[in-house]
Amino acid sequence: MNQFLSEEKATRNRKLRLRTYRVVPLSPIAGVLEWVENTLPWGSYLVNRTSKRLSAHERYHPHEWKHTECRQYLKNAPDKLTAFMEIQKNFTPVFHHFFLEKFPDAAVWYRRRLAYVQSAAVTSIVGYILGIGDRHSQNILIHEETGELVHIDFGVVFDQGMALYTPETVPFRLTRDMVDGMGVSGVDGVFSRCCEVTLQLLRKKSASVVTILEVFVHDPLYRWTLSPLKALRIQGGEQGSKSMRSRNSSRNSSFNGTGSTDGQLEEEMHSEPGSTDAAARALIRVKQKLEGYEDPNGSALSIEGQVKQLMSVAQDPHNLCKLFPGWAPWL
Repeated sequence: MNQFLSEEKATRNRKLRLRTYRVVPLSPIAGVLEWVENTLPWGSYLVNRTSKRLSAHERYHPHEWKHTECRQYLKNAPDKLTAFMEIQKNFTPVFHHFFLEKFPDAAVWYRRRLAYVQSAAVTSIVGYILGIGDRHSQNILIHEETGELVHIDFGVVFDQGMALYTPETVPFRLTRDMVDGMGVSGVDGVFSRCCEVTLQLLRKKSASVVTILEVFVHDPLYRWTLSPLKALRIQGGEQGSKSMRSRNSSRNSSFNGTGSTDGQLEEEMHSEPGSTDAAARALIRVKQKLEGYEDPNGSALSIEGQVKQLMSVAQDPHNLCKLFPGWAPWL
C-alpha cells in the first residue's frame, strides 16, 4: 500500500503513508510483533490516569463526567441516542491539547498536526476499503514524535465488525476527539482532501488491490472470518462466552434428544462458514467500495461524494450511539 502511495503524484507530494510495524510469523497461528517505539494508545492519553499524571480529560475538564461514567450511562440507557447526546453535553473533546503539550514550537506544532490529519485520512480510507473494524481507543496509537497514527490489532477485517455481538455501524473512527486534533477546520480541508486523493489512488489501483486480497482471503492457513465465540469475546470477554453458553444451553440439551458437552459447543462455535462463499462475498464488497457503491442497489458515487457520505455516516450520532460502549464513541 505504501508503494502505491509513493507512486502517485498527488499522494507522494502530500507525503501520505501508512505507519507500519514488522511481523515475523512463527506458525500459522503465532508470531512476533514489533514493539512500536515512541507511541502511546490514543485512548490512554485521553482517559487513562497514571501514577504520575491525570488523563487529559481529567486535567482540562475535571468537573465533567468521567470516562467510566459515560460508559455505564450509555450501557444502561434504554434510549441510546438520548443518552449519547447527553454524554456529549458533559464530555468535552480535548485531543488538540496533545499537540500543544508535545510540540510547543509553532512550526513543529503545525507540521506534526498536519501529519496527524494526513495519517488519519489515509488510515480511515484504507481501513474502510479493507473493512477493518474494532477501532476502539486502545487499538489506535499516536506517535509522540511525529504525530502520526499507528493502527494495531487487525483481527476484524472485511466488514466482520458487522458480525460482532453488537454490530459496528461506522466505516472508520471519526469521533469528536479525533476531529478535535485536526484544528478549527475539522474534517473540512486537509482531511477530506487527503481522503479523496487516497480513494482516487485506490480506485486507480483497484485491480492490484483486489488481486492481493484474493490471495489473502483464500489462504487456507488463515482464519479471517469470526466464529461466534471470537466475536463475542471481542466485546464481552470470558463473561460473554459464558452468557452465550447459558443462552444456548436449553437448545443444546434438547438437540436430537441428547445433551451437548462443552467440547461440542466449543466446536460448534468455532466452526467456520463456507470459506469460499465468505471470501467471494468479501471480495465483492471490496470491489463495490472501490467502484463507489455505498448502496449495492444504488448508483455509483463520485470520489468527493463517497468521501462526504463516509464522513457523514462516521459522525452520525444515530450510528455512534449503537456502538458497543467499550468502543467509547464519545471520545
